[in-house]
Amino acid sequence: MTIKKNEADPRVMRTRRLLQDAFASLIQEKDFESITVRDIAERATVNRATFYAHFVDKYEILEARLMESFMTIINRRISGHEVLNEETIQNIFLGLCEFHKGLSTMCKRRNTSLVPVFEIQIKEKIQTILLSFIDKDKMLSTPNAQFLIYTASIMLSWGMYGAAYVWNKEGRLISAESFVKQSLPLVMNGAKELLG
Repeated sequence: MTIKKNEADPRVMRTRRLLQDAFASLIQEKDFESITVRDIAERATVNRATFYAHFVDKYEILEARLMESFMTIINRRISGHEVLNEETIQNIFLGLCEFHKGLSTMCKRRNTSLVPVFEIQIKEKIQTILLSFIDKDKMLSTPNAQFLIYTASIMLSWGMYGAAYVWNKEGRLISAESFVKQSLPLVMNGAKELLG
C-alpha cells in the first residue's frame, strides 16, 4: 500500500525525482519487463520501502514519467490558446508527434510493451484537453449536441494519437511539421463537430 505523503514537501519531491530519474536511466538500458522495483531503488540509492512510499509499482512510475513528459510538451504547445481552432488542433497534433519521437529516444531499446500501458491514458488526456476548449453552453444545448461533441472528441483524440504513433513507428520518413500539414485536412474534417 502506498503511504500518501505531503507531495509539496521538498524532500518528497526530491525523492520522487530521484526515483523517476533512476527509472529513466534504466529504461534506456533494459526492457521495461526486466526492470524491477529493486533496480529502480538501487539506482536511486533508496530502499524498496521508500520506493513503495511514493509509487505502487513500476507501472505507476512509468505512467507518472510519461504523463509528465506528455503534459510538458502539450502545455508548451497550447500555451496562450483560448479557443479550439485549427491552430490549436495542429499544435496538439505536433505535440503528439514530439511525444512519440521523445518516447523513442527515452526508450532506446524496443519497448513495444510500453504502448498499451499508457496509450489509453494519453488518448483520454487529449480528449479532456479538446473538451476543455468547448463552450459548456454549446455542450449542453441539446442531448444530441453533447453526444456529437463527445464522440467527435474521442475520434479526434484517437485519430491524432494513432496517426502520430504510426508516423513515429514507420521511421518518421518526413518531418513532423510536414506530416501534420499533410494530415491536417483529414483531421479538420473530423473536427467539424467540435469547431461547429
